[in-house]
Amino acid sequence: MANFYLRHYNSAKNFCLVETLTEVVLLLAKLKQRRYNRINVISVHNDYKAKECIISMQDADNIIKQIPVIQWFPGHMQKTRKLIQENLKLVDVVVELVDARVPVSSRNPWFQEILKSKPHIIALNKADLADSRQLKAWIKWFKDNGTPAVSLNSVTGQGIRELVQLTANASKKKDAMYEKKGAFVRATRAMILGIPNVGKSSLINRLAGKARAKVENRPGVTRDKQWIRLRKDLDLLDTPGVLWPKFEDPSVGLKLAWIGSINDDVYDTESAVLILLEWLRNNYKIALSKRYNIEADELDCSPMEIFEKIGKKRGCLLKGGVIDTEKTMNHILSDFRQGNLGGITLDEIPEGETDGL
Repeated sequence: MANFYLRHYNSAKNFCLVETLTEVVLLLAKLKQRRYNRINVISVHNDYKAKECIISMQDADNIIKQIPVIQWFPGHMQKTRKLIQENLKLVDVVVELVDARVPVSSRNPWFQEILKSKPHIIALNKADLADSRQLKAWIKWFKDNGTPAVSLNSVTGQGIRELVQLTANASKKKDAMYEKKGAFVRATRAMILGIPNVGKSSLINRLAGKARAKVENRPGVTRDKQWIRLRKDLDLLDTPGVLWPKFEDPSVGLKLAWIGSINDDVYDTESAVLILLEWLRNNYKIALSKRYNIEADELDCSPMEIFEKIGKKRGCLLKGGVIDTEKTMNHILSDFRQGNLGGITLDEIPEGETDGL
């Protein structure tokens, strides 16, 4: 097996040591997004003899094509975009709800385009499913880049009080303006934005104290806006989850598929699961080993072999001992999405980049 160091051209700083072609592909996609012209790929083989080559972005494009192409933008999402734009002028502050496991990949870039100077809070929901150390680092990163951020668990209520306080603080400028003019200080109006299946309905139900919004663990359940009075000085506008028409970085589509923000019927689930297993093996090997009771050194094999071992361990078998592919795929995805492997964070904190808000 060869190891690969990736770095951008004319830089002495290595981005990351990776061991598989999949990780090379994902990193190439990330570097391409940062618009580097060329990338050094240093292949270090088992004999420790380094072989270095420089690949062009055209070559990188050919390699990136190995990632399954995942796109999902059903017709109702275009309607949602118009609804959000029409109502944005009515609110004082925006709460952008993201999945704590993918704090950047679950952010719709279109939101950043339309929000501009609107007071804005990042709420990292499903905090219990994320790597706790990584989550703290992400909260700090958002704050360091000028955007208030809070971690949430909308099921248990963890972080709700802090979110409400941040929302109130964000509207102080508006309140001061009204008071200066001698006008009545109306209730703060906040809008919740997010992509599908990040927990908006669960959050609203927790805030409102009862099941005001329909909750279901699949993307695209909420289809219209809802105004909800949380307390006398705070009104909340919920909006349906919305993606963007095209994922420029193919690894974003993969991550959103893994967490369940994309309908499972629109992509090659088997390929996505195999890449997920490879990523977990290389980043959370112990968690993978413990969950499926497979010795860590037995995971040093191909993703398909890991897949088959999990199928056998979980009894996902057809007649003749053949692995039930669909049942095994669903089992692995369910385990990952429900946090049965422990806290996992898929996104890495960008180096030398700012939030842009």
